[in-house]
Amino acid sequence: MKPESLQNIVIVGGGTAGWMTAAALAKFLQPQQYRITLVESDVIGTVGVGEATVPHIRYFNEVLGIDENEFMKKTNATYKLGIEFSNWGKVGDAYIHPFGIYGQSHNDISFHHYWLKANQGGDTTSISDYSVGVAAAYAEKFAYPDADTRSLFSKYSYAFHIDASLYARFLREYSCARGVMRCEGKITAVMQHPDTGFIQSVQLDSGEIIAGDLFIDCSGFRGLLINETLGTAFEDWSHWLPCDRAIAVPSAKTSEPLPYTKATARTAGWQWRIPLQNRTGNGQVYCSYYISDDEVAANLLASLDGEPLANLNYLRFKTGRRITSWNKNCIAIGLSSGFLEPLESTSIYLIQIAIMKLIEFFPYADMDAANTDEFNRELAMEYERIRDFLILHYHATERDDSAFWNYCRTMQIPESLKYKMDLFREQGHVERYKRGMFLEPSWVAVYLGQGIAANRYHPLVDTMDMSQLQQYLRSVRDTIAAGVRTMASHSDSIQRDCRDDHTEKSWPPAAMSLYGVFS
Repeated sequence: MKPESLQNIVIVGGGTAGWMTAAALAKFLQPQQYRITLVESDVIGTVGVGEATVPHIRYFNEVLGIDENEFMKKTNATYKLGIEFSNWGKVGDAYIHPFGIYGQSHNDISFHHYWLKANQGGDTTSISDYSVGVAAAYAEKFAYPDADTRSLFSKYSYAFHIDASLYARFLREYSCARGVMRCEGKITAVMQHPDTGFIQSVQLDSGEIIAGDLFIDCSGFRGLLINETLGTAFEDWSHWLPCDRAIAVPSAKTSEPLPYTKATARTAGWQWRIPLQNRTGNGQVYCSYYISDDEVAANLLASLDGEPLANLNYLRFKTGRRITSWNKNCIAIGLSSGFLEPLESTSIYLIQIAIMKLIEFFPYADMDAANTDEFNRELAMEYERIRDFLILHYHATERDDSAFWNYCRTMQIPESLKYKMDLFREQGHVERYKRGMFLEPSWVAVYLGQGIAANRYHPLVDTMDMSQLQQYLRSVRDTIAAGVRTMASHSDSIQRDCRDDHTEKSWPPAAMSLYGVFS
């Protein structure tokens, strides 16, 4: 007998997580078969400071049928080619983690092995000299990746700096136009089935009761359903990622926006700078054990390029994740599911991947346990891989100028990360997996950018002698330099793509896979 289909889906909470979920469900589900209700209260604020994204958002927008130029206009977006990390390995150092590969592989051997041979032979060029994304970022240029996959200029990607609150508003209009019902109100009670514990309905302060078959918790750090109602356990990772607070403030625009995010390490954390079309997003993430709120606030205000445009926004958080994001008939998406600090702009990605896995494992009304377990297993893997990548930034440092950095440099790390670092140190290898957030080029960027050296390179690189290798490397550098010279400036690209009379979609489509972002 065919299982009973669920019909009523209730999303608790708006913001970026709630409206991304609503938009995707409105797109993929038949409106005549499913009733989607989103409950939010204007009285309850959202975190709303995340303004940097990763290339996966292009795929999300594309499958929703959202015009990229319209998206950029509505969210005050600029292009993002990567993140510059300053003072992380050592004070005075800087490197960009780009969205794309270094050079091109040769004989199926990753490019960085050829660079390692040259570097160990005395070549002083940086691995960054072989990245289109880095070269374009520092030149303040932008161009869409080449559609010809044989070209070196097809091997990078891009994301955006956006106003997250405007993105949520944009998706709210999109969702409501496609049948999602928005209900204004504050939830005062949650009713559960007396035997199964499944959530049956929520009650608003108006007295209205909203029943559902599937509940999606997008209520932020509070976790109204997943935590307060179902008591789902939380796995604390703050011993590996000790920053527990942030202060954010927008400032006035003082120059043309850069096509990359800045992440500058400070005494007890780090500071972000994110350029939008109309303003700059700023903030400091820090560990309150090592520094006071007042000291961070003073340092942040003193470092702004322009005048502050709002009061300081103080945030507290704990890094980690729910043991199960899907518990009974409730799925936590966004901050209610877990939090990994914004160092690599992963918050919106984690919302997106949870939504896509919900659609992949979309349930019948009985919430089959095998289906639920696989969703939880795959989402946990995503969190843990990102966790390891973020810990790497803190642990791979020579800094000993503060108690915070001494702790990060000497702390015990997860065995999974230790394995990855040992593998790279031995022979330049990066643990590979087909799907996930950060693939080989990202790990190479941070390893080499923060001084993790490989003892040896792949032995098959020696089929190319040093003279041939130097010629090969020079040709890659020359190709990149020549191509970047022809690119338009970042500012001109924004004006071109965001002007009101622009109607043609001139950008290449994102790869039709959640993971194929280097299109």
